Amino acid sequence: MRMRELIFALVVIVLALLLPWVFYDWAHNRHSGFMVSMLSQMGMMIILAVSYNMLLGQAGLFSLCHATFFGMGGYTTVHLLNAVGKEGVPIPMEVIPLLAGLAGLATAIVFGAMATKQRATAFAMITLGIGELMATAALMFHHFFGGEGGVSTDRMVDRSLFGLSYASGIQVYYLILVWTVIAIGLMYYLTMTPLGRMANATRDNFERAQFMGYDPRMVRFLQFSLAGFFAGIGGGLYAITYEIVTFDSLAGALSANALLMAYIGGTGVFGGPILGAILITVLQSGVSLLSNSWLVYVGVLFISMVMFAPAGLAGMIKAHGPVRRAGRMHALIVPYLRLVLPGLALVLGFVGVVELLSFYTIGAAQGKKLVLFGSPIDVKSAIPWVISFGSLIVGIVWMKFESAHFHRVWENLTVDLRPRR
Repeated sequence: MRMRELIFALVVIVLALLLPWVFYDWAHNRHSGFMVSMLSQMGMMIILAVSYNMLLGQAGLFSLCHATFFGMGGYTTVHLLNAVGKEGVPIPMEVIPLLAGLAGLATAIVFGAMATKQRATAFAMITLGIGELMATAALMFHHFFGGEGGVSTDRMVDRSLFGLSYASGIQVYYLILVWTVIAIGLMYYLTMTPLGRMANATRDNFERAQFMGYDPRMVRFLQFSLAGFFAGIGGGLYAITYEIVTFDSLAGALSANALLMAYIGGTGVFGGPILGAILITVLQSGVSLLSNSWLVYVGVLFISMVMFAPAGLAGMIKAHGPVRRAGRMHALIVPYLRLVLPGLALVLGFVGVVELLSFYTIGAAQGKKLVLFGSPIDVKSAIPWVISFGSLIVGIVWMKFESAHFHRVWENLTVDLRPRR
């Protein structure tokens, strides 16, 4: 890791340590439960997204069962906590996420032995079957999975290396932060090992890697197994935080969520899934409180990224590297500013249309009143509909014009920076 990257990582860790205190209620001497919960969820989802990118981004494996390892780590943690609390098994709380990771690793080894014999579409189909199999098993086998109700526990087991009770959310948050840093550090280190390099090689040119004497199937198997290990750690932290694990923790929806976070953040950059996990968690935790249509926004965001920015958020940032190193970033200030107003019109119009349609379909029948952008809205009036659709149409046309201008500026700028032959 270069010094600049190390300094940036340390700054991010310090910010993560201090962030819960930014929202501290000094008048009542307590932390914001919502913020601590959201930050805790970010940590788990970051581990899940980055471990998924070990498959998709680094090895080119499109897996549809990654939540299986997350869920198995969670179920294992719940049973371990129950064993520690009720039977006095001497396992410190701080070590339990590691054991959850080993449960994820064991599960990944079993299923990976089958799935990694294939690649590409066949691999994806096998993992889809694995995911559905485990979700069904969680509903059928109540002794371990608890059925639809899941398995609950109590994290206050009075077993800690540092004398902590983990009764408060802030203590759990810092436990999650420590394990997130450890997991991210280990996954970053893996990218620089021969296994990490060969995962990239088998992703880019399967036949050439095989011709050089490497076994692509073994590379896939090892990468798959290690990804399951880290996902299991995230599942263990999930169980500690919420003290209950249900079949949702290993269902297909969570695997799709991992895909969303990795792709939106950027699979081509190690830190990309971290950005994606933060963004999706904010949408799930924050926007969901403001709107019942938040899933629509997530879906449109994903489609937009696939269509217009397939490299993801981190890929977009990385693309500005040559411009920044050449000292030409000032040339993009005006073109970016010209995108603000049409972008704002497009977003406001789209939000208005979605909320009006959603409320007209559901909210009005329930006798509720629509409040949009801080103002009460009469959905029976034509004015909000005209304004919303008008803003959306104007925003689309205006954005298309300004995007073409930005594209011309970008092309001229990057052409000048290309090395001459």
